[in-house]
Amino acid sequence: MNRHALTDEQWQLIQPLIPRHTARTGRPPRDRRLMLDGIFWILGTGAPWRDLPDRFGPWQTVYDHFRKWRKSGVFAQIIQTLQIKLDRQGLIDWDLWCVDGASVRATRAAAGAGKKVSGGTRMNPKTTHWAAAEAGLDPSSTWSLTVRELPWPSR
Repeated sequence: MNRHALTDEQWQLIQPLIPRHTARTGRPPRDRRLMLDGIFWILGTGAPWRDLPDRFGPWQTVYDHFRKWRKSGVFAQIIQTLQIKLDRQGLIDWDLWCVDGASVRATRAAAGAGKKVSGGTRMNPKTTHWAAAEAGLDPSSTWSLTVRELPWPSR
């Protein structure tokens, strides 16, 4: 069993929500379960679409299914169906919501490191809170709580 693939039980639950191919001409449609497994592989690994393994078919086809299903609300229907099932079983605590940020990518600068800037690039001096207020800029969350003049550090 592939760790990103749906089990038979999971597939039986969401199969009615996945649209069927209705065109009468052209190539035969790809297996919807295989396309969904390919989408879950991408979402689970965080890999680029072009790195999708060949067992799922061409990455462009899997991406096309992802794009169409997302736009038509298929994934929202799946989530709603699963939430209803879990709620009926008493497995959802609606008072508690957690977001897993372990896979959210951030820049080096977001962690406090300096930005990658070449030595020849001119940098603007930092604007102090009082300078923004003197310039008539609207209050923002970065300076509205400390809107007083701060002493300028000696060089």
